[in-house]
Amino acid sequence: MLKRIALVSVVTVGLAACQSTGQGQKEGVGTVLGGGAGAVAGAQFGKGSGRVAAGAAGALLGAFLGNQVGQSLDRADRLAMQRSTNNALERQPSGTAVAWKNPDSGNHGTVTPQPAYKDSSGQYCREFSQTVTVGGKTEQAYGTACRQPDGSWKIVR
Repeated sequence: MLKRIALVSVVTVGLAACQSTGQGQKEGVGTVLGGGAGAVAGAQFGKGSGRVAAGAAGALLGAFLGNQVGQSLDRADRLAMQRSTNNALERQPSGTAVAWKNPDSGNHGTVTPQPAYKDSSGQYCREFSQTVTVGGKTEQAYGTACRQPDGSWKIVR
């Protein structure tokens, strides 16, 4: 459950970054993205309170690394990532990775959608995984997006 909550938070905030433009916002998004991923990774070790401590340590390290990644994503990176995410959710078969790359920065990543399904309110949704590589360091996140009445996709978890 902790893993699911952390990954959902990571993706929600990560894709929200696609619409922000300020340097401080990029760093904040990177911090949350990395912190969530680090908490999940750290929580895989130990048992009981040791597992909680490992998760906390992982969150701190991940937050630092994510902040560094966030400092490096520029507007063109975020736009390329957003286009790839929309394309993956709208047009690609499950399991097919859609890549993006900013030739100016060298930053790149992928978005891989999973099968569509209807949620309890009748909306079509898709889970997906996402990678972002900045300066040779790769971060991975997971989330769920649902189709809105206007046909757009909205990250819900």
